[in-house]
Amino acid sequence: MTTRSSRLRAALLTATMFVMPLAVSPMMTTPAFAWRIVYDPSNYAQNVLTAARTLEQINNQITQLQNEAQMLINQARNLTSLPHSSLQQIQQSVQRTQQLLQQAQNIAFDVQKIDQVFQQQYGNVSLSTTDQQLVTDARSRWQNTVGGLQDAMRIQAGVVGNIDTNRAEMSTLVGQSQGATGALQATQAGNQLLALQSQQLSDLVALISANGRAGALTEAERAAAAEQGREQRRRFLTPGSGYQPGNAQMFNNGN
Repeated sequence: MTTRSSRLRAALLTATMFVMPLAVSPMMTTPAFAWRIVYDPSNYAQNVLTAARTLEQINNQITQLQNEAQMLINQARNLTSLPHSSLQQIQQSVQRTQQLLQQAQNIAFDVQKIDQVFQQQYGNVSLSTTDQQLVTDARSRWQNTVGGLQDAMRIQAGVVGNIDTNRAEMSTLVGQSQGATGALQATQAGNQLLALQSQQLSDLVALISANGRAGALTEAERAAAAEQGREQRRRFLTPGSGYQPGNAQMFNNGN
């Protein structure tokens, strides 16, 4: 009985070994069918096209942002003020020339004063004017002429003295203009160059005025001297009150 039981157990064990691969096999092959991927070419192409368009839009937005940033940078540069100003130097040069003009001797650059002096000293010689007054007026006119010539030379010296200052400022402004970072700096440098040019023109006007004043005084003195000479000659030749002959001793008679 024991032998028969042993044989039965061996037969059952052998049957079990042949049956187990059949039972396990479906469990091992089932995940292969569950994770299978289906490839759709048209859907894949559509997704690639959508991604490309999205990337292109992002690139365009980045480029637009870069352009806007550069535009803001350029606007900031265009609004940057020029760090150099020549206004003080130009004003000082103009003030020096004005002071020289205001220091004009005897006859100032004033219309009313000029009319008054010319009426008194350069007008027609009065018949009642004394000889001493004629001499005094002639000396005053001579002093006016000499003073006008001196004033002209002083203004000439002042204008020449401004040349070095103007040259330095012009060099600085040209350098600032060439190195300008924006439109505002270039415009301001150009405006200051125009102001410097205006100051130089004002110096030229002052110089021409001073030279013209000196020349006018010289000619006025000549005209007044000619008129005074005619009056003095008339008085000299007037019978009775003019020249009276008399005895004159030219050599020592030894007494």
